Amino acid sequence: MGIKKVFHNALFEKVSIAPLVTFRILFGALMFASVMRFWLNGWIETQFIEPVLHFKYFGFHWLPEPSAAGYYTIFILMAISSLLVAFGAFYRYTAALFFLSFTYIELIDVTYYLNHYYFVSLVSLIMIFLPANRLHSVDSKLGWVTSSKSVRAWTINILKFQLTLVYLFAGIAKLNADWLINAMPLAIWLPAKDQLPIVGSIFKWELTPYLFSWAGAIYDLVIPFFLLIKSTRWFAYAAVVVFHLLTWSLFQIGMFPFIMIGATLIFFSADFHKNWQKEVFGNIEVSMAEQKPKQSWISIPIALFVAFQLVFPLRHMLYDGNPFWHEQGYRFGWRVMLMEKAGYAQFKVKDSRGRTIELQNSDFLTPVQEKMMSTQPDLMLQYAKFLEVHYSKQGVITEGVYANVYVTMNGRGSRAYVDSSVNLADQDDSWKSKSWILPYES
Repeated sequence: MGIKKVFHNALFEKVSIAPLVTFRILFGALMFASVMRFWLNGWIETQFIEPVLHFKYFGFHWLPEPSAAGYYTIFILMAISSLLVAFGAFYRYTAALFFLSFTYIELIDVTYYLNHYYFVSLVSLIMIFLPANRLHSVDSKLGWVTSSKSVRAWTINILKFQLTLVYLFAGIAKLNADWLINAMPLAIWLPAKDQLPIVGSIFKWELTPYLFSWAGAIYDLVIPFFLLIKSTRWFAYAAVVVFHLLTWSLFQIGMFPFIMIGATLIFFSADFHKNWQKEVFGNIEVSMAEQKPKQSWISIPIALFVAFQLVFPLRHMLYDGNPFWHEQGYRFGWRVMLMEKAGYAQFKVKDSRGRTIELQNSDFLTPVQEKMMSTQPDLMLQYAKFLEVHYSKQGVITEGVYANVYVTMNGRGSRAYVDSSVNLADQDDSWKSKSWILPYES
């Protein structure tokens, strides 16, 4: 079979809708659970309403911040829309509403960036364009959409592609000396778990972090391929379940393991999905109405999306130095739990008379914000600009904002992180390399 034929089939071959229906139901249900978990833990208050400063993503400083009532309204919309997505009700609109509300909240404060938040935004964006409501949905039941047992292959393969990308980039990122040779940061994290029942004693062994590091890298690099092969699929899925439940029990990573366990079912055969749906929904007769002809134009946006997802995580290669140190181009690259980094940042404001105001970060930042700001250079810039504006409002004619920052990474000794003679409030955040970040000396 020629390459052209392979790509044609991957996009336009008619396949069962059953895997897409499963994905819709599980994704919507898991998102509803995630929203309620966030709400019940009081994180709307502590992460969004109480802080006096929110660190913005590059390019999104213009994003308006809602009032306290506005935050709760957005979370209500998120909860309702995720539930309606699961039921396939008003699907296109509720999928779009969930994507917009979730991504809007995600963009409010970069402090809380997680790879799985980015994953959810991407998947929810994709789902807007998928016909996941054509079977076993409120929309199809009420005749708002034409029921169908088949869809074009791209609607399922695009989800497989996105999941494969998460695993592969996570595995590639682990191919570094710290992870494979020094077993960092697992050599720091795992011994701290030695009080766990039954398995705790294993984490005291010197060999354990190395076994976990190598196993993690191999797992990420091969698991999507084993999921694609029918003969190894069940073995691979068992590994997915064990891996994600293990990481969930060891580390505070929220709903991500369950999202991946649920999403990975998209790799299973149509018969697998049909069988459980038949048990739940019974036999449903669907008229074999003639489907729309294939839409060849869809290959263009798919190609653009795929190209972006392949290139964007690699942008850290445009910068010299250790990306784990300077973190330029680090986010959105599927680098999951690859470093243990801590910093101490002492900021001072100099006025026009040469006097210095030394301040406590805790007066302006939450503990989480201070922790993240102390190791991430773009947040340091935002904080410096915030301090300049704050003290200007207090009547201080500021000459500049400077910082002494020391950072330790993966258990190594603390070292100076930024040039303390540079006025950070006068620096612009951009795609350009930040020359005021001191080089990493290994």
